[in-house]
Formats: sequence, C-alpha cells, structure tokens
Amino acid sequence: MTRVAAVDCGTNSIRLLVADADPRTGELTDLDRRMTIVRLGQGVDRTGRLAPEALERTFAACREYAEVVKEHGAERLRFVATSASRDAENRDDFVRGVLDILGVEPEVISGDQEAEFSFTGATKELTGRADLDTPYLVVDIGGGSTEFVVGDDHVRAARSVDVGCVRMTERHLVRDGAVTDPPTGAQVAAMRADIEAALDLAGRTVPLGEARTLVGLAGSVTTVSAIAQELPEYDSAAIHHSRVPRERVREITDWLLRSTHAERAAVPSMHPGRVDVIGAGALVLLSIMERTGAEEVVVSEHDILDGIAWSLA
Repeated sequence: MTRVAAVDCGTNSIRLLVADADPRTGELTDLDRRMTIVRLGQGVDRTGRLAPEALERTFAACREYAEVVKEHGAERLRFVATSASRDAENRDDFVRGVLDILGVEPEVISGDQEAEFSFTGATKELTGRADLDTPYLVVDIGGGSTEFVVGDDHVRAARSVDVGCVRMTERHLVRDGAVTDPPTGAQVAAMRADIEAALDLAGRTVPLGEARTLVGLAGSVTTVSAIAQELPEYDSAAIHHSRVPRERVREITDWLLRSTHAERAAVPSMHPGRVDVIGAGALVLLSIMERTGAEEVVVSEHDILDGIAWSLA
C-alpha cells in the first residue's frame, strides 16, 4: 500500500486527491478529495498569458493543499498541469510558484498524456462490467481543452482539442468584458461551429464511431448529471456512474443557453464557479453525443486525478 497525493491543475479548477493505492488489488482508497475553482485560464485564449490574479488564486489553493498533503503524510506527490499552462507564455512564473509552495515542479503534460491519465482513471472500475460494451470513448471536457480517448483494456487512440467550457465562453459569449446573459442565437451558432470543427479534428485521430460506451468526465458533465437528477445538492455518490440520456442532455443544454445568470445560480447542485461556463460545457457534451450517436453518457467522478494517483503507485 502506497499513500499518494495527486494534483490536477486545469484551466478552470485545481483538484487534489490523497489516497492509499494498492497495486496488487487495483484498489484506490480516497482519504481526501477536493476541488477549488481558480480560473487559472482567465484570458489566456486572448492574451496568451496567465493573469496575475489567476496565479494568486491558484497559489492560494496550493498553500491549502500543501497542508492537507502534510497532514495525511503522503509518500509521493505528483502535480500535473494541463491546457492553460501549456498555452501561456509566462508559465515559468507558474512553475516557480508551485515549486516554492509544494516542493515539486508541475509537469506541464501534453494533451495525449492527459488523455491517457483520464482514460486510466475513468475506466479502471468499469473493466469487466457486463452492462457496458467496449470499446469506451472517454471524453474529458475541461476548461480549455477536451480529451478524446478510445480503448478497452488499453488506449487505442487519443487526441486533445482546444475546446473547453472556459475557452468557448471567453471566445464566443463575452462582449465588452462581460458574459452575454443569455447568449444570442448567433453566439451559440458560432460556438457550435467551433466545437464541430474540433470534433472533425479529433475524428482524424480517434475513431469516434467505433465506441460502444461513452464515458464523460469533469465538471461540465457531472453538473449536467446533477441537474438531470434534480439533486438538492451536489452529491458525488449519486453522480458517479449515473447515466444521462442524450435527449435529457439536449433539454438541459437548451435551458442553460436560454437562462440568465440568476436562474443558473439558483440550481442547488451548481458550483458558483461554473455558473457562467456551464452552458458552453453542456453544448460540448451534446455535440459529442450527436456526432457519435451515443444514446446516453455514463458519468464518472473518477478521471485524470485518479490516473495521476495510479501513476505514482
């Protein structure tokens, strides 16, 4: 048994998992799992740089996580950074800050590496289930990018494309420094065209049509599941391995893109940091389901974070 700590720092959120990993049994026992919305990717698509206030929000979360890692006595720590820090000119400032706080250098991984971690984390528990056909298509809809991975007991093909809930919101739904609320039909159409072009790109590498089970990861997908179930609060146990039909995803997406900020914020399972970007994230999910013909999405709370933890075991 090895006690490990994994940090996944994306465009919208930074997450920590401290767990005991047993390579002999394939079990990962959570000790602490938490998430903080830091919006590290604020403005990166437009400026190419990490904003000072975004860096400070991220470093504040890192200081909190350093205390948790120390408290649990983790033997190994790995910090993985994804889309926003890949794109930023000043990512060295980010690297130095994390190293000073946590004592490890963040690994700014490629999209393909990100995809493999996501696939491992999402499918390790699903192996052998009679009710789910393979191959799986695992889609990790992040803030800045979306990863597509097709595989069964191993990864067959993977591709990362630059569409995510934050990037699409900032690129298409912001006017005069503020999110259009609700967006216009023209804005939604432009966003949809961008997503469809990215799906074309992903399909050149990943055989999207071969998948038999769609597995969806990350906050946009889990929030759609929470809304579909009309949960009175965010409940990871209820969301993990839930199934949401495509028509229900379409209904929710249509409502999110017609609603106001106040209406979305009033959803009891909605994290405040997702209120402005959830419409874009839901549209990415719906577009994937329509392109692949998936009748439902199997929602997983286990994702890249779990894959990083397993890499330490």
